[in-house]
Amino acid sequence: MTGRKPLSLRRYLLLGILVPVGAFVVINAVSLYRETLAAVNTAYDRTLLASTKSIGELLDVKGFDDEAQLRVTVPYAALEAFEADTQSRMFYRVSTLKGQLVSGFGKLPFWRGVLPDRNAYAALVDFYDDRFEGEAVRVAVLLQPVASQNGRAMAVIQVAETLELRQTLTRKILFDHLWRQAVLVAVIALVAVVVVQRATSPVRQLSSQLRDRPEGDLTPIVAADAPRELLPLVDATNAVMTRLAHLLDNQKRFVRDTSHQLRTPLAVLKTQVQSALRGDVEPRQALLEINDTVERATLLANQMLALARVEQLRQQQDESVTDLAEAVRTIALELAPLVADKDIDFDIETQPAPIRAHEWMLRELTRNLLHNAVKHTPPGAALSVRVMADRNSAALTVADSGPGVPAELRPRLFQPFSAGDVRSGSGLGLAICHEIVRALGGTITLENRENHGRIAGLDATVRLPLAENGS
Repeated sequence: MTGRKPLSLRRYLLLGILVPVGAFVVINAVSLYRETLAAVNTAYDRTLLASTKSIGELLDVKGFDDEAQLRVTVPYAALEAFEADTQSRMFYRVSTLKGQLVSGFGKLPFWRGVLPDRNAYAALVDFYDDRFEGEAVRVAVLLQPVASQNGRAMAVIQVAETLELRQTLTRKILFDHLWRQAVLVAVIALVAVVVVQRATSPVRQLSSQLRDRPEGDLTPIVAADAPRELLPLVDATNAVMTRLAHLLDNQKRFVRDTSHQLRTPLAVLKTQVQSALRGDVEPRQALLEINDTVERATLLANQMLALARVEQLRQQQDESVTDLAEAVRTIALELAPLVADKDIDFDIETQPAPIRAHEWMLRELTRNLLHNAVKHTPPGAALSVRVMADRNSAALTVADSGPGVPAELRPRLFQPFSAGDVRSGSGLGLAICHEIVRALGGTITLENRENHGRIAGLDATVRLPLAENGS
């Protein structure tokens, strides 16, 4: 547990919208700054080129080639005309090809570059960034041929301009763009907040509806106006509530039935003990009666606990696969002493039958069916157990030689505490079998077996679906 508080849906949506938009604005601002600076440089580079050409028109030469002497007189007004305002300053230098200063600022570094292969201008021009007197400057270089009647030479004209004006213009364009972007982000944030607020309103309404419910109210949520995206959540919540209501109903029924059913044997037991203490019956007879009552109460308690465990395993939805035939043989071996005690002609035949079920459920199902059959089979009579499987299902048949069950009584035998003979059972055995079979998606039937028009016994048949691919 990190103790970290999870993000709310509203904050998550806002971050999911605003973070990408903010990142895009930042990237766009950086890209715009570079593009604007390039555009400003291109525009003002033309001014620098015009100033170099203006100086080139003032050049004069005397002599030819290596002996040529360049002369120029550049009044400051010649440069002042190209200064857009007082924010930037311009400097110039006129040199020979060898770097010898002819006129201008001698401290301005001489151009040592190379003319670009592809130039946007017809003249021999180069532009570069440099520093002069501790300031960043933009420099334009023009290689200007100079010719007159008295001579011919090549001059290198450099004009440098400080970057205040370029930077000011670039920042202005950038800030004008940014405040518009800021307004756009604010509008997006406002719209996102309103939309998210309205989109999450059904969630808050559902939360309020659940919070204001009385304790124990597990009725389904009614959300007819909920968005389609919330319907799976509503359906899942209703399914959970249905299961909880079912569990609570079973719990209440279990407590009610337990208190009702155990009250009678406990009252009988108390009466028997008091009668024995008063000496109304012989001690041995009293102990036998008390033992019989305790056995019936123990059987009742065990069967009620088994009925409750069926519901518990149903909720767990165990996915293990158990062989029904193996479970039947195990229970038959456990009940062998009861079969031998009544000298029953017992026969068992099984085929492998993989069932997707908890092993306890199959054993409890077999135990109750077989125990009932043994109880109702007369001594020395026949009792058979069969487990057969086809392509889709397995059939467990327990055939006794008892008196059978009247047709009008059969539907009630699967209900709790509806024993055919109240003196011989608690009425929970077949109810447990019915709940197990229903939990496993099968069926159970009771049919009287007739022979020459007379009832020869009862066939209890359970059909369960086989596990797919036996796994």
